[in-house]
Formats: sequence, C-alpha cells, structure tokens
Amino acid sequence: MPFHEDDTNRIYRAIADTTRRLIIDELALRDRQSLFEIYTRVVSKHGIGHSRQAFSRHLSQLEDVGIIEVEWQGTTKLHSLNTAPLARLRNGWLSRFKEP
Repeated sequence: MPFHEDDTNRIYRAIADTTRRLIIDELALRDRQSLFEIYTRVVSKHGIGHSRQAFSRHLSQLEDVGIIEVEWQGTTKLHSLNTAPLARLRNGWLSRFKEP
C-alpha cells in the first residue's frame, strides 16, 4: 500500500501519546507480548494509571497505524513491534533535519 501524507499524520498522532510511546519501548525490549504482559510491565515500571480497557485502546491505535502487529497463539493475542512506520517518519519529513 502506498504511503500517503494522511498516514504520516496518523502515525505522528499515535506516537504523540506518552503511554503509546512506553508501549513501543516495551515491545522494543521484548517482542511478542500479550496485553496483560505489556500492561503489567508498563504499569510496574512507569506507574501508568490506565485501566486495561483504556490500555487496550492504546494498543489498538498503534495497531491501526501498523506500528504493532498481532498474532494469535491459541487464545492469546500477541503484540509485536513493526518499525516500518517509524522508519518512514525518519526517512521522510524528519530526514530534513539530520545533523551535519
């Protein structure tokens, strides 16, 4: 699928939220985690006070822009990090601001 400007805006909006960036950080440290695993790690490390339902919505927003991919293992939904959308940001508009 071609990458459109609207996609860029959606990705920036997705990563603008602190909780979603913490989720990305956790998946960068350890891929293929369930909602419960990611939630527990983020809450215990950072004291985020979201319900699991609100946290699940954060995961869905990251999934909607392609930063998170999901895979079912039996009845467990595992979340993995897909860095391609972030690379698009880095190689797109942000590339204008590389240090000399």
